[in-house]
Amino acid sequence: MFSIGEISRRTGIKVPTIRYYEQMGLIAPAERTEGNQRRYDGDGLARLGFIRHARELGFSIEAISALMELQDHPDRSCQQANDIASAQLADVQRRIARLKALETELSRITKGCNGDGDAGDCYVLSSLADHQLCQGEH
Repeated sequence: MFSIGEISRRTGIKVPTIRYYEQMGLIAPAERTEGNQRRYDGDGLARLGFIRHARELGFSIEAISALMELQDHPDRSCQQANDIASAQLADVQRRIARLKALETELSRITKGCNGDGDAGDCYVLSSLADHQLCQGEH
């Protein structure tokens, strides 16, 4: 059995977040000692590891809940898990495309300014003030 502090150290998840996950039903309520301290077993540790890894990959709490529900029913089809992961991948790809567009525009803007003029003639400031100077959507 692990105290909440120990399970926090082992998983890298902060204590308030563990309490939140318990409140949201992502992990089973911890057993309590006579002194009302939470105690988690190996299953709680494993679930928190699953949650942490899923959060690192950007999955929402709702998606993690659905994935954990599937994990609790190993006889079900994994199609829903694949659908959830595919949706997450598509979201990441959209964000990457947006960041690439931002990178392109910021690179263009910074190249338009050599940094040795007056602020009144600064291409960076002019570009920020007039969106029509941008070459594309971002």
